[in-house]
Amino acid sequence: MATLYWFTRDVRLHDNPALLAASKSDMLLCVYVVDPRWFAPGPFQCKTMGDHRWRFLWQSLMTLERSLRPLGQRLHIAFGHPETVIPELVHNHGIGRVIRSRQPGTREADQWSAIKDRLPKTVFQQFETLSLFTEGSLPMELENLPDTFSGFRKLVETDADYNSGRLRIRTLTALPPAPGYPEDNRGECPAIPESRHPALFQGGESAGLERLNDYLFVNHHIDSYKETRNALDDPEASSRLSPWLANGSLSAREVAETIAEYEESHVKNESTYWLWFELLWREYFYWYTLKHGSDLFRRDGVQQKKRPASFYPHRFKAWCAGSTEYPLVNAAMNQLRETGYISNRSRQIVASCLVNELELDWRYGAAWFEEQLVDYDVASNYGNWQYLAGAGANSRGSRHFNLEKQSQQFDPDGEFVKRWRGNAAQPVGLHLVDAADWPV
Repeated sequence: MATLYWFTRDVRLHDNPALLAASKSDMLLCVYVVDPRWFAPGPFQCKTMGDHRWRFLWQSLMTLERSLRPLGQRLHIAFGHPETVIPELVHNHGIGRVIRSRQPGTREADQWSAIKDRLPKTVFQQFETLSLFTEGSLPMELENLPDTFSGFRKLVETDADYNSGRLRIRTLTALPPAPGYPEDNRGECPAIPESRHPALFQGGESAGLERLNDYLFVNHHIDSYKETRNALDDPEASSRLSPWLANGSLSAREVAETIAEYEESHVKNESTYWLWFELLWREYFYWYTLKHGSDLFRRDGVQQKKRPASFYPHRFKAWCAGSTEYPLVNAAMNQLRETGYISNRSRQIVASCLVNELELDWRYGAAWFEEQLVDYDVASNYGNWQYLAGAGANSRGSRHFNLEKQSQQFDPDGEFVKRWRGNAAQPVGLHLVDAADWPV
């Protein structure tokens, strides 16, 4: 049987059970589809994919292409709507089976269903490659997933010690031949933009594995991860593995097992545990998204708590542009816009400002993060925004950070604000409203 393997958020050869299943075919067509809708403005005035993530993704695809060549394969990059591209390739190349990684987002699920409807005689299979566990190995039914992370963590860690067992699978060393090589239309893809700053991240599987090894075994930064992780602008203060995890250049299982190996051979302490703890947060939001579906994207959230419906355009514009009256927020937003990355602490600070000080719909902030972040992940992004807004997996209501206290604690000398020009802009009158600027 000829198989079409649809690469999505799994652009790697290591620990890829979906690609392993696809390799057990007579012929294999490897495809990645670049959707033009990613680059068009959406309902919240933001694009699905901005320059930083697009650059990182393209680097990842080129690395994947080079990795496939020695295995007798190549990557076909198609520019178009998957609902059209995939059926055309199936018909043109006599494909009998389509395989991809399971996606948590509703948009991706709808695309999968639409393609299946157009190909009723084709076999379709999905595999878990983004997560630590499969649905069948969870210590609960998906419908019984706890409403809070702490409930999930207790069940997982009680069910089995994370050091026991082996999760990941081998790296593929051989693949069947392709049934033919379609002509790429990658020339229609948007141009790869230049970065204004030295690139923080290089896309691709090899770069992700190298970062993992350097952070743990070369520099041993994991030893102090819990103490340093909240630093605003230190590239070694946290693992910064999230961009590779987000597009699947790096497997979460690979990270988990590498942590376990480090603990066995070097040291096991609160910091090494805390990196696993953060992986579990990512895992929880993956299953949380699959459980709650479209509720993750609704204003009132999973909890169905009524949220303010007002929208002040000038406030949102000021937040995005880094021209609010809050220097720490401005600095973080400038850093995000110019590099595609800000620390976890900065994300919480700017999100709290948007929801609480600026009194805006949290979905606009989530959409801006979706466009700007090089490590955007649908489940982690929308799960965290709902959590902060008090509309999701947070039983204590919304989180409101004291911005002055955050500045004193994390930027006492003002170095971060100075570096990212938090005081450079003339603040907009954020709380002025009149008949010409009524909430819409």
